[in-house]
Amino acid sequence: MNPPNRGPGFKPAGSGHYNTEERRVIKGGILYQYKGTKLVLRPQFLFVQPSSTARRMMKLSSNYETEANLTTDEEAAKPPTHKSEDDVVDWDGPDDPKNPLNWSGTKSFGHVVIVAVLSMVVNIASTMVAPAMEGVSRDLEITNMTLATLAVSIYLLGFALGPLVISSLSEMYGRLIVYHVCNTIFVIFVVACALSKTTAQFIIFRFITGCAGAAPLSLGGGTIADVIPIEKRGAAAALFGLGPLLGPVLGPVIGGFIAEAKDWRWTFWVVAILGGAAGIGTFIFMRETHPNTLLERKAVYLRRATGNPHLRSKFDRGLTKQQIIVAALVRPTKLLIFSPIVLVLSIYVALIFGLLYLLFATFSMVFEGQYGFSTGISGLAYLGLGVGELLGLLLFGILSDRLLKAKMAAANVQESKPEYRLVLMMWFPPVIGPGLFIYGWSAYYQVHWMVPIFGTFIVGFGAFFVIMPSQLYLVDLFGSDAAASALGANILLRSMFGAFLPLAGSHMYATLNYGWGNTLLGFLALAFAPVPILFYRYGEWLRSRTTVKL
Repeated sequence: MNPPNRGPGFKPAGSGHYNTEERRVIKGGILYQYKGTKLVLRPQFLFVQPSSTARRMMKLSSNYETEANLTTDEEAAKPPTHKSEDDVVDWDGPDDPKNPLNWSGTKSFGHVVIVAVLSMVVNIASTMVAPAMEGVSRDLEITNMTLATLAVSIYLLGFALGPLVISSLSEMYGRLIVYHVCNTIFVIFVVACALSKTTAQFIIFRFITGCAGAAPLSLGGGTIADVIPIEKRGAAAALFGLGPLLGPVLGPVIGGFIAEAKDWRWTFWVVAILGGAAGIGTFIFMRETHPNTLLERKAVYLRRATGNPHLRSKFDRGLTKQQIIVAALVRPTKLLIFSPIVLVLSIYVALIFGLLYLLFATFSMVFEGQYGFSTGISGLAYLGLGVGELLGLLLFGILSDRLLKAKMAAANVQESKPEYRLVLMMWFPPVIGPGLFIYGWSAYYQVHWMVPIFGTFIVGFGAFFVIMPSQLYLVDLFGSDAAASALGANILLRSMFGAFLPLAGSHMYATLNYGWGNTLLGFLALAFAPVPILFYRYGEWLRSRTTVKL
């Protein structure tokens, strides 16, 4: 049992007396008020409401774990005039059940599953319409190839900019309400896309959908840090990482067959149904996990109950709402500018993410144009990437936490270093370059269709070990409080690359052909392969010299 928090005027004493006339006690979240000498066993919070009547002495039972006495009547009568350690509101000990890190395994894992499902749905929506763009272009009279590509990739621009607003809202109101609001907006504007009559409407609605859909990507890493201890995050992060990687692969597979059987508008109706179902699950099962928000609510409750205006959450930085908004908007950019680790890792992830979306943009040209696949069958070509990512997921889930514990045991330390998350990132991503070589040259020479798909399998496998370990590294590095900002910086760059790099794809391949174009991309991927090796070796030294004040 933790000792009670003592209000102003109390201090530990061996005499075991309270000098008091009127006492109020909060125990188990319930307010009790007693006059005279009635005892309450082990109160969690204790303070005096001074009275002008005579004070009585109250002898404490020896069963009490903590004893205190009032120093003087004058001291008790004075309201607190400054903040002290006794005014800081924290969890009620390391085993406080209200701390999300102490939730049951089922409840914690359930929250990870919900966030992973939300992430999967919004990422499926990013590419589901891609196989049906011929129908979209025909109905909305889009004649420019670049504009048609923009109509698909503008969604990722929303992914890039949405986290800037979402992070600030979550700082003020918590994660849960932001999930609810953003998912509702997401479903509404997916329906609006299905009902679009003009190109302008379609592009604007796609952009807003992307902004709202960025919520699980921006907040998901923080949610995992809220509910999963650091030594168990590997499997949870792998599950969450399926969305950004597997979602864009499944989207065209599903969308291709829907477009063949119905029309392009039905691809959006299906996404709306999936998003609505995920949103209902969120409303029913999800609870607030943000520790800052939970402790602030506790502090508000105690300020009202005790009349002590100085009680504050341990996370309280004394900022106004306007300052919180500005700080949340500036944080991702600040990290990109002043943290070399965040900047370089984000560029590496952005490059790989952009390469994946560039491949997505070429699949219809390669497999429909050169191999004669139908719209529905061409969607299956994306499965090469997907199977590679699934294999990466399995290996990551098996190896990540085990390697972390092995590294801790080898170093004989009790706390993990964030750099331990980079081990798998050193091993597997170098295969991305050879995978692009195989895809590009086999497509150029029109070798059997299994060969370019095998090349994309290798690319997908390697890409998983760039994107997932880097996200987990940033979550471990910045913790629950700043993880959303670090991931926001990461998402900002990668989504910008994903939105605009495909726009250059058709021109690049027209100039260099599939062979040399993908060779160029493969060498770019290989150029970044030493990054995790350098950060693994020098990351701790670099962090100690480039601390960013958030």
